[in-house]
Amino acid sequence: MRISSAFLWTSLALSWGTYAQSSSVDAYLAAESPIAKAGLLANIGPSGSKSAGAKAGIVIASPSHSDPDYLFTWTRDASLVFAVIIDQYTLGLDTSLRSHIDDFVSSQKIIQQVSNPSGTISTGGLGEPKFNIDETAFTGSWGRPQRDGPALRANALITWSNHLLKQNNASYVTSTLWPIIKLDLDYIKNTWNQSSFDLWEEVSSSSFFTTAVQHRSLRQGAALANAIRETSVVADYTKQADNLLCFMQSYWNTAGYMTANTGGGRTGKDANTVLASIHTFDAAAGCDAATFQPCSDRALANLVAYVNAFRSIYAINSGVPSNVGIATGRYAEDVYFGGNPWYLTTLAVAEQLYDALIVWKNQGSITVTNLSKPFFSLFSSGISTGTFSSSSSTFNTLITGVQNYADSFVNVVAKHTPSGGGLAEQYSRNDGNPLSAFDLTWSYASLLTADGARNGVVPASWGAKGLTVPGTCSGNSGPTAHVTFNVNAETVFGENIFVTGSVGALANWSPDNAIALNADNYPIWSVAIDIPASTNVEYKYIRKFNGGVTWESDPNRRFTSPASGSSTLNDVWR
Repeated sequence: MRISSAFLWTSLALSWGTYAQSSSVDAYLAAESPIAKAGLLANIGPSGSKSAGAKAGIVIASPSHSDPDYLFTWTRDASLVFAVIIDQYTLGLDTSLRSHIDDFVSSQKIIQQVSNPSGTISTGGLGEPKFNIDETAFTGSWGRPQRDGPALRANALITWSNHLLKQNNASYVTSTLWPIIKLDLDYIKNTWNQSSFDLWEEVSSSSFFTTAVQHRSLRQGAALANAIRETSVVADYTKQADNLLCFMQSYWNTAGYMTANTGGGRTGKDANTVLASIHTFDAAAGCDAATFQPCSDRALANLVAYVNAFRSIYAINSGVPSNVGIATGRYAEDVYFGGNPWYLTTLAVAEQLYDALIVWKNQGSITVTNLSKPFFSLFSSGISTGTFSSSSSTFNTLITGVQNYADSFVNVVAKHTPSGGGLAEQYSRNDGNPLSAFDLTWSYASLLTADGARNGVVPASWGAKGLTVPGTCSGNSGPTAHVTFNVNAETVFGENIFVTGSVGALANWSPDNAIALNADNYPIWSVAIDIPASTNVEYKYIRKFNGGVTWESDPNRRFTSPASGSSTLNDVWR
């Protein structure tokens, strides 16, 4: 679905400055979008001009092979890239992309089955974040698991499945796509309530972005299962989707923003949340706050808090008025490569605003609440709360102001795009020069989706409309196994033994929250714990005495929990 270009502008209300800005953005996107499309395709498979060595359908994050080395395929990045490709094909924007989609499907069928440090297909391997571009496992140290990848892959493939069903190709959906999708959905259903590294691969806790895309995947997965008569899974998927929707609300900070992670020790103002809003955009849901739709009062208040976190910390933002776009990064406390703005995060702000404009124009009204009032005050000082119809001057003032504001973020990206049009990962907080990995595929994808949203392109609905948040939130530990930990450890009076490890049941490596063992059969210390079933687990024992903590020597102990029943580990302190 598209909104006509004539509808995008209320020309009589535009000042010359606004017109000049829109013209410059028009010119930039007209030139940059083909470059971004070519850059994205150049990083896919053996036919990509910058992805030599990649198997068919494999997306490289960047051709950069050192400082940093991004010559890998991340499930998250690849799925977001192919969500763009699938949307372009299914919406009729580029029907030449079918072979790429077919290759992606084949590659993910292989990748899912590759045993890796996170496990096998049945022991947690779907949480592995990245692989070598020849479809083999990356075995180096990394932040594992990352549970957003399976959800994003499922979301992309469900969109593809729904398109094929409309083309009367149910047999391919059922025989080829559904087995891949179901593996991801079952993984999400069983593990969503367990800790995961966030999309920046730094914080292990619960992450709003991950929770939001997982909710979407189970919600539309249940609908797809119904459509192809795989009804046995619908009740479980729907139940856990409800639990995820309920859990999503717990991230809200009453200071007026969505907290990005439940851990990490930062403010929580993070591009994570803006990215969650645009990647769960469903125009049919209007401005629903529970699903954090781009035009909801929560999403708009969050946007203000996120953007303002960068106004005073980047030199290139100095002196920019509060109603004009600035460079934004991942989060204000970032130190990676010096902590700089990213092209994709700055574009995400613009895309959220363009998505919001689509909905406001479609519904013919804008509602201002006490929560969203600071956002709308950027464009109409002294604005009151209430609903303003499209026939009102206030509606037109706000539409013009938001359009101009969105374009100003694209202008920031345009200003710091090098002459050849290549988009790196970051640009310098001091002078705007490109930094870190060059030709980042996700940067190109973000440019394309922001441009599409600006032109009124609406992705397919995923079922966010009319959802009700359950009155009581429930977790889901998934299937568990009863594991007894025994360790032979001699201690002095007052000294105690604890165990901690890589899963929530073992306190996620927290010495403060480690699980105490009992000494009923001293010198054997014991405790029985329900551990997620079929999971690769790392753990260590620790001693606590007089306020001090002593860890066992390296390496970490490892085991794979059984699929059901119980098991016993017999260890000796080292």
